[in-house]
Amino acid sequence: MISSPAPDTSRKRKQPASNAQPSTTKHNAKRVKISSARAILAQSSEKALNANGELDVSAFVKAREYEIKSMEASMGSSKKALATRAFQQVPKELRRRTASHNVKRVPKKLRARAAKEMKADNTPTITARSRNLTSQKRLRVREAKKLQGIAAKVREKRNAARAQKILDGDGDKQPLPSAVPPKATKGTLANVPKAVSKFRKRQTHKAWLPTHLYHAKRAHMTPPKEPLWRFAVPLTPTEKSYRATHRAGWMRGCVCWDMSYMSTLGVEGVEGSLLGVLRCVAVPEDMLSDSKGCNWRRGTRLWKGWIRERDGSQACIAKVDVFWCVQEANSKTPDLVEETTTTRTVKARRRIFLRVHPSAFLQLWTEILKVAKMQRPPASVEDLRFEIGSIEVMGPGATEALVGALHPIRSGNDDSVTPDHPESIWPTLAAVTNPATLPANALLGFNVSDPRLHYPPRTVIMPQSSSASEHLLHTLATWPPDKSQQLPTLFDRAARFTASRLLSSQKSINRRKGTAMPGSYPSPLPTDPQIPILLLASRPETKNGGQGSWTLLLPWKCVVPVWYSLLYYPLSTGGNPRFGGLREKRQISFEQSVPWFPGDYPGTKAGWEWELAEREKQKADWAKRPKGKRIEWESVDLGEGRKGEIGSGWTCDWGRLFNGTSATTMPNTDGVQNSDDTPAQADATSDRPALLYIHHIPDPVLSAFSTNQTSCAIAPVSISLFHRGVPTVCARIYRLPSTNPSLLTQWLALASSPGTKSNKKSVITFCKPSKNAPLHEQRAALAASLLGSPSGGHIVPHTASANSERPEAGDPRYPVVPNEEDLVGFITTGNFNLGEGRGTGIGNVLVGRMLDGMGKVEKEGLCIVREAGSGIGRLARWAWV
Repeated sequence: MISSPAPDTSRKRKQPASNAQPSTTKHNAKRVKISSARAILAQSSEKALNANGELDVSAFVKAREYEIKSMEASMGSSKKALATRAFQQVPKELRRRTASHNVKRVPKKLRARAAKEMKADNTPTITARSRNLTSQKRLRVREAKKLQGIAAKVREKRNAARAQKILDGDGDKQPLPSAVPPKATKGTLANVPKAVSKFRKRQTHKAWLPTHLYHAKRAHMTPPKEPLWRFAVPLTPTEKSYRATHRAGWMRGCVCWDMSYMSTLGVEGVEGSLLGVLRCVAVPEDMLSDSKGCNWRRGTRLWKGWIRERDGSQACIAKVDVFWCVQEANSKTPDLVEETTTTRTVKARRRIFLRVHPSAFLQLWTEILKVAKMQRPPASVEDLRFEIGSIEVMGPGATEALVGALHPIRSGNDDSVTPDHPESIWPTLAAVTNPATLPANALLGFNVSDPRLHYPPRTVIMPQSSSASEHLLHTLATWPPDKSQQLPTLFDRAARFTASRLLSSQKSINRRKGTAMPGSYPSPLPTDPQIPILLLASRPETKNGGQGSWTLLLPWKCVVPVWYSLLYYPLSTGGNPRFGGLREKRQISFEQSVPWFPGDYPGTKAGWEWELAEREKQKADWAKRPKGKRIEWESVDLGEGRKGEIGSGWTCDWGRLFNGTSATTMPNTDGVQNSDDTPAQADATSDRPALLYIHHIPDPVLSAFSTNQTSCAIAPVSISLFHRGVPTVCARIYRLPSTNPSLLTQWLALASSPGTKSNKKSVITFCKPSKNAPLHEQRAALAASLLGSPSGGHIVPHTASANSERPEAGDPRYPVVPNEEDLVGFITTGNFNLGEGRGTGIGNVLVGRMLDGMGKVEKEGLCIVREAGSGIGRLARWAWV
């Protein structure tokens, strides 16, 4: 008897019965649809052969033609079968949440297709107008109709009066708009510009930036009832941008910020009075009188430095940018140059601008106003916050993007503009990939045309010849604008007002574009505005150098046209410039190891206010967590029987650092000094402690400090970890143990253990990897032997044997953190640094305690960083910044 073959069990899916009906499920139907769409029809080649077996060329070509057409049809049907919806064709940065059911949220070129798809799928397309009106909306509609009727009656009366004037012969005498700017208000704060009636209610307690409508659609903004520095500031883009910002700011592309919230002050007076004002606020004397500051006083350079209070403790206010207006000897303006008349001699009056962070504006305004009245003759101070806006651009493509968006206008006769003038030099700087290569704090001032006349911008053609490169290097080395810079019209209030008033409407610009030839821009007209600008080239404040940045100053109302041309400029490296928010600005400063004002300067008044606001937010975040998911600060194990966090774990507890009083138990928070408190205790328990010298601390300044001065002084430092770990905000900074020699020996052993970067002055040695080492280690060793170690240290492969001598965190041999008397400061900014490839941070330390026990003042040293709520310390290196 022959047995039947065993069933095939190799297949996971069972074979359907021969008499079974085909599945009609939706999934199978879709598979059949896709497979049929991908099937390519073919024709037998027998038709191309004659009866004798010979090839008929014409028939053969027709057979292939049929197959080609069938393949094209199959490709089209397959694409449609797997095609995405219309709203999914939009780039990620332009997608909207409501685009799937609202045709108006899709770009115009895709709206017809989206409407067809929605109709085929019966997608509900409910709009606000089709919804049933509620009682409140019904009242609004009724009120709107009533106002429309009133406006119509007023319009009829106005037209009737105008017609009557025409009949009387006075219709051709139309009043022209005034070209005279409003009278400047000296010594008083400026008012917020009147907003459009449509958005006026949204700006009751805050002001919008000029690019608010652009950012509101693409970025997370400050809460409506919680403005920042009385502005609606963009915080961060809605899409993930941490790594993209790092790449655009350092490797390819550029990042743009609308910095119009930065405050600008104008001071006008004779040169002696202006020098006296700057001398009273602690501008260095070598910049005011010596040859070091001659270019700055001439108006071709920028000065950045700290401004102090004149009286009292002379506390630091903020770091400001100060630049002078160029003085022209041949100018005929009576308020800028010296003129001799028959009766008296008018002294030359000059102007300076001061740019400061808005958090310190009122403090600086009060101080400048006070010292300006003390001068003889007194100087006048003007608030220019809402007259001058600014844009900051950083990245390798920053110069190229600005050159493509800004087109200079030659002022005066063409013969008077030489190749050394800023208008002629600016287009030749497009090949500059780092503004730090320009002279330090260089300044360029000229006029540009309306960028909308050259929209969309075109990629600048880079010169590739060696002669152009040599000319660029010669320009950067000699820098002719130091001698050819003319008076920037941005200092002239009438020029700023005229440029803003002559801006054409977008409809007028589009009409001129329509009449222009295809592929060409509209021809310039005599009535086109001349936008005055100032370009400031800044270098990074780090000693190791880095990527510089451009700061563009221009009239407030001219920011939007320049912003759109800048953001949509096609870079030669591909893509467009990115925009950033406040977090991206802080991220770039962190990657440069530069403190960010005011968050990293808690010793200033503005920094302390920021610290108090962040303290409340961090405490609320900690309190809203369930007890099982939040850190219990009393149970933190610090080793050797020590329990409990030092101070409040959710904040940088400066009160505990100064006098042993925690922030949770600090009395007298209203700033009123008690009679029983000492001055140091009163400062530490008030709303702002007496923290002095919050700035970059060089060796001469530190060596001149006395013990009393450094007792309440904190200074910013940069922190770089040796091994694993990432410093976080509010982490504790310890100096090396000062009372336990054995513990000090254990921490120093970690610094000299394998796998740790040695001193930069040591001899570089290279370890040849073994033959069995991975390929990436062999390549890394080869590259290091050819290029040299970037850190100047001993290169050791990351293997288990290399790190076996160093105890890891959690090992019983790992040293514990020092005692509280060695606590010197806190981390204010910390994260994984993409530029360094390891964890770094910015912190502030108590200067007196940090220098205590040192034989001499050091620029850098070793410290221990412990995360708040953790008992594990990490060895790190600190350096003054």
